[in-house]
Amino acid sequence: MFHAVVWIDHHEARILEFDRTTQERKHVRSNLQNQLHHKSGEIGAGKATADRAYLQHVTEAVSDATEILVVGPGTAKLEFLRYLHSHAPDVERKVMAVETSDHPTDAQILAHAREYFRAADRMVAHR
Repeated sequence: MFHAVVWIDHHEARILEFDRTTQERKHVRSNLQNQLHHKSGEIGAGKATADRAYLQHVTEAVSDATEILVVGPGTAKLEFLRYLHSHAPDVERKVMAVETSDHPTDAQILAHAREYFRAADRMVAHR
């Protein structure tokens, strides 16, 4: 597939790969789903560490894409980018943008990604 959009939080990643005529959906779940964030000021305060196996599975799921859009709420999308920077720089180079997104449906994610890449393709064509 040509494009991929990754909607990611700390519990799951929904990956939609697509080109003009086809699309494919993938779903990756974290093994640390029940881990909670701690309150600030408490002993051991801070957030749970990133699930490296989860980030590796997400990386593998998008590695064949030519261009990637990463979206999602919170900090998971940034943790994913840091993971790519350290462990998969070839995949990191394919990331075109990172955007904050609430909890849309797969159809909404795909529609947004199609519009994003359509606009990005027009910008490249005018250079």
